[in-house]
Amino acid sequence: MANDITTEDQEMGGAKKLSKSAIRHAYWDWMFYNLSVQNFERMQGPAIIKMLADVREDLYPGDPEAQQEMLERHEVFLNTVPYLGSIVPGMEASKAEGNDEISPEFINSIKTALMGPFAGIGDSLLPGTLIPILLSIALGMSPNGEVTGPIFYIVVFLAIMLPLTWFLFSYGVKAGANAAEMVLSGGIKDKVTRAAEVVGLVVVGAICAQYSKFNIGLVYTSGDLTINIADILDSIFPELPVLIISFVTYWLMVKKNWSAGKTMLLMLVISIVGYFTTILTV
Repeated sequence: MANDITTEDQEMGGAKKLSKSAIRHAYWDWMFYNLSVQNFERMQGPAIIKMLADVREDLYPGDPEAQQEMLERHEVFLNTVPYLGSIVPGMEASKAEGNDEISPEFINSIKTALMGPFAGIGDSLLPGTLIPILLSIALGMSPNGEVTGPIFYIVVFLAIMLPLTWFLFSYGVKAGANAAEMVLSGGIKDKVTRAAEVVGLVVVGAICAQYSKFNIGLVYTSGDLTINIADILDSIFPELPVLIISFVTYWLMVKKNWSAGKTMLLMLVISIVGYFTTILTV
């Protein structure tokens, strides 16, 4: 693999020491192992090590000490959206060429700086937007349990994700550290992150309104007159109780620094008390 380096490979910017086969090998390693062997101390760190270990001879041929140093510096914590975590091989290729500007500290700094924005962008656009849309279509195609829905989801998801991830990965390898500089400069990161946050909030808000329930059970009865409080509220502002409880939850967690567990416990207590006092209903 180390000798499989063509002229085209040598024109790939910072990745002169990585052949096409090595890039493909690293890509499939990352795609298959990015969420394996996770732990709270390193998260996706072992996957990065696995990926680089398989191309270590391409990066540092016949230099076990340099290979060991490379793998050791990637033992640190890494947690980002898997589909966008592709810039590390390019930086390592640039360093392997002898680029003095690519120091071990620089590589880890770039990883730390990018994993948050990449996670925000990727989680908003992919698990937060694309996957729910595809699943909604697939569910509509299988109202009675037909197999067409799952087949549609698998085929379309792979048809989108494989070309997208390969493009991102190969571009990250080609651009190396320059890709990080491009993302971090010119306000691109902030603009894309802001747009992704808006899309993500819209999707989360829609899901919250569709699946969350806060049913008022109060009913006023006087003779033949029956007034259902929930129906009145729904006619004025549909799902108003859900909106109110959402803002209360936001206020507790953001303004009062409540943990998610503490907030969920409060909601459980409210649900139990509301049910037995008939203030709330199922």
